Amino acid sequence: MWGVPHLAWLLTGWAAALLGAGEPEPRIQEYFGLCGASAAVAVDRERFLVASDEDSVLRLYRADRPGPPEQVFDLGGFLGIEGKHQETDLEAAARVGDRVYWITSHGRSADGQKRERRRRFFATLVKHSGGRVSIEPEGQPYDRLLEDLSGEPALRPYDLKAAAKKAPKEPGALNIEGLAATAEGHLWIGFRNPVPHGCALIVPLLNPSEVVAGQRARLGAPQEVDLGGLGIRDFCFADGRWLIVAGRFDGGGRSRLFLWDGGAGVPEKIEHTRLKGLNPEAAVTYPDLGLRRFQLLSDDGNREIDGAKCKDLKDAARQRFQSVWIEPQ
Repeated sequence: MWGVPHLAWLLTGWAAALLGAGEPEPRIQEYFGLCGASAAVAVDRERFLVASDEDSVLRLYRADRPGPPEQVFDLGGFLGIEGKHQETDLEAAARVGDRVYWITSHGRSADGQKRERRRRFFATLVKHSGGRVSIEPEGQPYDRLLEDLSGEPALRPYDLKAAAKKAPKEPGALNIEGLAATAEGHLWIGFRNPVPHGCALIVPLLNPSEVVAGQRARLGAPQEVDLGGLGIRDFCFADGRWLIVAGRFDGGGRSRLFLWDGGAGVPEKIEHTRLKGLNPEAAVTYPDLGLRRFQLLSDDGNREIDGAKCKDLKDAARQRFQSVWIEPQ
C-alpha cells in the first residue's frame, strides 16, 4: 500500500504549470524523498539519478513511474562528511560513458559562512546487473578546484577568489550550478554567479579523469555567453547543441531555457516555457530522445507543503519535487 504522500501524488501530481497562454497544460509529475532536485543524469532509457543540495545522497527514480526512489546511495562517507550536517550543496552532474561527474557549488552558505564541505568534485561509476543499477564512487573527492580556478591566469579578470568570499546570491559572488560533458570527454563548468558583463560564465575542465585521481585541474579559456543577464542553472550537450537552463544569480524572476550552437553563436530562447509554479534546476536528456523531448526537475525546497517549506519537513516520505517534460517546438 502506498502511504499518504503517494496518495497525494495521485490527487495532485498532475496539477498544471502553464507553458504559455492558450497552450496545452503539461502534466507535472511528483517524485518523493527529497525537495531540492539540484543535479541529475539519465542512467538508462527509463531511469535517472538525482542529487539534492540538502544532503549527500543520490537517489534513483523511474522516469515513467513517479513516486519514491527505487534505490538510494549515501555518499557522505566517501565525501568525508561527518556529523549531523550532511549537506554539500551538490549542484550539477555530467555523464561521460559509465562515469558521472558531480560538482558542488563551491560557494559559501546562504548567510555567507565558509563551508569546506561545499567544495567537492568527484565521480561515480554506473553499473547495471540483473535490472538493478549500482553506483560506486571512483577515485577520490577533489577539494582544490577553487584554488585552481582562482589561480588560473585566464580567469584573473573575474577575481574568483574574492567572489568566493561573498554569499552566493550577492552581486559578483561565486556559485557553480552547471556541469556539462563535451563530445571530447571534457567538462564545462557553468556559473550562476558571477555574471560578468551581463553574460553567463563557462570554464572548460580539460582533465576530469585526472582530477578525480588526485591531479590538479587543467582549465581552458573561459567563455561568456549572453543569456540576457542570466546565469547558468544547468546545461547539457545533445544532438550537437547545448541546452541551457538559465536563471538570475539572486534567485529572483523566472528561469528560461535556451538552445545554443556554441562558439560565437547567439543562444536561441525556447519560447512558451513560463514554467509557472516550477523552479527548474536540472535537465535530463535520454538516449534516443536527445533534445526532442527532455525532462526538467524542479528545486522545490521552498515550496509550501501542508503549511511548511518542503525542506523543513522532517519526514522524508513527505518531501517531494516536481518534474515536467519539454518538447521544443
